[in-house]
Amino acid sequence: MKSFNWREKFDLPPLFWLIALIALINSISFTIIIPLLYPYAKQFGLSDLQASLLTTAFALSQFFGTPILGKLSDRLGRKYILVFSLAGTVVANLLASVAGVAWLLYVARMLDGLTGGNTSVASAVISDITTPQQRPKAFGIFGATFRLGFVIGPVLSYFAQQMPTLPGVSSLGMSFIVSAAIAAFASLLTLFFLPETTSTQGEFKLSWDDFAFGKIAKSATRPQLGNLFILTFLSGSTFTIFTFAFQPFFLNVLNQDAKGLAMMFALVGILGFVSQVFALESLSKRFNLINIIAVSLLLRGVTFLLMPTFPTYGAFVIIMVLFGIVNSFPMPLIDTVLSLNSDTKEQGEVLGINSSYLSMSNAIGPVISGLLVSLNYTTPLWITGGLTILVAGFAFNLKSRFKCNKPAVVSN
Repeated sequence: MKSFNWREKFDLPPLFWLIALIALINSISFTIIIPLLYPYAKQFGLSDLQASLLTTAFALSQFFGTPILGKLSDRLGRKYILVFSLAGTVVANLLASVAGVAWLLYVARMLDGLTGGNTSVASAVISDITTPQQRPKAFGIFGATFRLGFVIGPVLSYFAQQMPTLPGVSSLGMSFIVSAAIAAFASLLTLFFLPETTSTQGEFKLSWDDFAFGKIAKSATRPQLGNLFILTFLSGSTFTIFTFAFQPFFLNVLNQDAKGLAMMFALVGILGFVSQVFALESLSKRFNLINIIAVSLLLRGVTFLLMPTFPTYGAFVIIMVLFGIVNSFPMPLIDTVLSLNSDTKEQGEVLGINSSYLSMSNAIGPVISGLLVSLNYTTPLWITGGLTILVAGFAFNLKSRFKCNKPAVVSN
């Protein structure tokens, strides 16, 4: 039996580990507010649908902001665009922590979304500093940092709420304060330690073409890459329908409490982190990347269908274990395929457009789920399970269009 080669597993440029650390800190800042956004909205007297629209406001804003930041990072360089993005999170969360009226909370979420292109810019940095052969490994570990954030963030959110409150800040608002402080640390780390990684920099010129959102829609018809953008949107939409519906199902159908819900988030986070770090690279060496994406989507859809089929806590835990293992594969692999099939000079823009499709799906999914939940708590799970299996079939049909096992880059 072949022994596990730790040196080979983590043989990546030192600069990659810095950007991975920055991404981890940023993901912790983001996931701190996930468990509290709904109850915080309730403090403002918002209905369930209005509370779900906070997620939509963030995602729509991110949809418009991310491709601009991605393109600007190609033109101006990655470093300062990344610092700008992180600083936007700092300001937005500070504003949310002291918001006294609901509309100000919406403004804070929109500001965070408009400046929330840090993941796509960080992905472009990884493309700058790694070889095509290293990218499946690099994007897998990079994606795992976000999963690890889902383990650490909710725990920090809990402790933040136990802290003494500041004037004008509620106990839930203290989590926004902690999140802002962590994002500020990530921005300083980027400013002082991350070198510029792209050599194609130009003077700052912002034109209407930078806001050409029609190009995002047109990109769906782009040869090869357009199919991946569509796959990102379909995968993201079905997933976000689940993420909204999952919580009331767990609390009301399975009769569990918020503490148990936090444990489920931690379980999924741990399994996602482990599978991305220790399984993704090995699978990518043995199988076509599109096949891995399709199989993981198929299994994800099956888990959605199994949840309402076996509505007991014990069965739910077992199903979530399977879900946590396979759920972490699609997005980092789609980013890898995009990177391998786009020109190096446009990778920031390409990854930014892909993130915009994901943001668009994040905006649509919660609204659809909120409407379906009004029927009953199981309907969204049945529907998103069937839709996810159809998306897996769409992914399978793409495998003949991409030679993902070879490191050669194909220019469009």
